Amino acid sequence: MAKYKDYSYEQTVLLPVSFSNQILPDTFEHTLNFMIDDLDLSLFAERFINDETGAPAYDPSILLKIILFAYSKGIISSRKIERLCRENVVCMALSADTQPHFTTIANFISTMDKEIVPLFTEVLSVCYANNVIGKNMFAIDGCKISSNCSKEWSGTKKELLKKAEKIESSVEFLLSKHQQMDMTEYNENEIEREKKSIEKLKDKSRKIHDWLKSNDEKIGVQVKPVKSNIIDNESAKMSTSHGVIQGYNGIAAVDEDHQLIVWGEAFGDATESKHLPEILEGVKDNFREIDASEDIYSEVVVTADSGFHSEKNMKLNMENGITGFIADNQFRKRDVRFESAVEHKRKPVVNWKPAKGRKYFSADEFIYDEKTGKLICPAGHAMKVKCRNFQTTGYRGISYIGRRENCTACSHRAKCIRKEGTKARQVAKLDKSRGEAEISYTERMKRIFDSP
Repeated sequence: MAKYKDYSYEQTVLLPVSFSNQILPDTFEHTLNFMIDDLDLSLFAERFINDETGAPAYDPSILLKIILFAYSKGIISSRKIERLCRENVVCMALSADTQPHFTTIANFISTMDKEIVPLFTEVLSVCYANNVIGKNMFAIDGCKISSNCSKEWSGTKKELLKKAEKIESSVEFLLSKHQQMDMTEYNENEIEREKKSIEKLKDKSRKIHDWLKSNDEKIGVQVKPVKSNIIDNESAKMSTSHGVIQGYNGIAAVDEDHQLIVWGEAFGDATESKHLPEILEGVKDNFREIDASEDIYSEVVVTADSGFHSEKNMKLNMENGITGFIADNQFRKRDVRFESAVEHKRKPVVNWKPAKGRKYFSADEFIYDEKTGKLICPAGHAMKVKCRNFQTTGYRGISYIGRRENCTACSHRAKCIRKEGTKARQVAKLDKSRGEAEISYTERMKRIFDSP
């Protein structure tokens, strides 16, 4: 049998380390080190007043290097970043073994909101000067990220007030229970636990009432109250593929060639479409500021998913001459490649069975009788005109509705009406022979998106 030398990853070793030799060429840390050393970081000088007195501060370039290096490894905790500076050789090399405390790292991250924007623009300028930005296509997308606050503290003012009332009723219950225990039997440990529970509940109720007094209701896109959060009111309650989270929607515009972020920001709401004008303007301003282009959209194509689609956004794109491909929320239904998608969907229950594929009567099967001027349903009944100026998906036409007495007793009802509670079938006959000027911007984008 062959013999191999013993080895162990648990061992430690003392050896001389040259920090400059640890930052290898053609690696992320080498690029990071070079880039930050080349930036003008004089804007951080205003943060410190220690010219004559006070301890020397950590160099902002060192802090930026270790923070961005840690972020590239998926490490965002300031305590873990501090540990990285003590244990990881590459991070030790980037920080020149200065080992800043985690409170210094956390304070630097949380207070650099003013400095980070000009730094981002400067990095973008360096990338453009080195031909890293391709200027062929910018892709826009968002990612919902959890924040450091609980969903428990979310709700409208009405919901939070109701929550406070429930907490107060729980306090009353515990107090009455406490009094009964005093009268019957004495259990010191249990009484102590009850006292702590009462204090915790009182603190929660006090926190809610204090917040309600000092904050206004948040109003959403539909001019209705939306959920606020007592801990972090800038965040929002959002549904994701992994469940409901309390957090932010981070949106970025990324260049096609090297996936370089050319614009990015976090928003405290899940509605992406309302932010598209701000995103497009932000990208344009960034490129104008680095003297790359006065109108970047004359050179690039913009793509985005259906979350950014709206009639208002399509109009904005087309009127400003922006070449964009933004999917609508029905594009999969029109794509022949997704015809069998239903068969592959996740089964909702254990005894799930595939649908039998019931075919309903389409609008084309309702025939217009030119002699009588009425629409005839497949069962031979005449339908009433509901609206002569009906409009949908950019088209106008006439909408019809069946008579209730005919639809209720019709033998074809199962093939005509989808929901049992629907009393009569409605059909719209649309005029699709109009000129291009009358077609909605959404319909125009559909044609562009569906083109080969």
